[in-house]
Amino acid sequence: LRVVLEGMPADGPAVVMTQHLPASFSTAFAERLDRHSAMAVREASDGEAVLPGHAYLPPGGKHLRIIRDGARWRCRVDDGPAVNRHKPAVDVLFRSVAQSAGGNAIGAILTGMGDDGARGLLEMRQAGAPTLVQDEATSVVWGMPGSAFKLGAAEEQVPLERIAERLLALSRG
Repeated sequence: LRVVLEGMPADGPAVVMTQHLPASFSTAFAERLDRHSAMAVREASDGEAVLPGHAYLPPGGKHLRIIRDGARWRCRVDDGPAVNRHKPAVDVLFRSVAQSAGGNAIGAILTGMGDDGARGLLEMRQAGAPTLVQDEATSVVWGMPGSAFKLGAAEEQVPLERIAERLLALSRG
């Protein structure tokens, strides 16, 4: 996440992300990412508007969803049950983005163990969003991106150092 956020400009499109972290680590993690990014990176709060130039992480141990509110999107933070053994879960975020933003979003999965996010990324692709995964060569663990790719959820495999550039190109297209 740090490498991708370092490549995003201060006025870049809003980023919503999920990292499998317990509550005790999420605040420090968001603060660390914020120090390495021109974007404002922070834990999302329930009801907060999703704005350009900002990146949002769920508080550890809670799910982050995106909901449509008229012409804008807002964060919905909740304490629902674990999904794919995770809370926060990537599938929860991606499903909400597919339903609320459809083709106005872009989905990406970076290195990680397991298959969380694969089905949600497929839902995003089916809703018209461009989708990509980190390639196997630059992934520490290709579990999550590999599962998404094998499921047909990802249109592209991109090396880590090119993901920010690709997200920005897709957002302009």
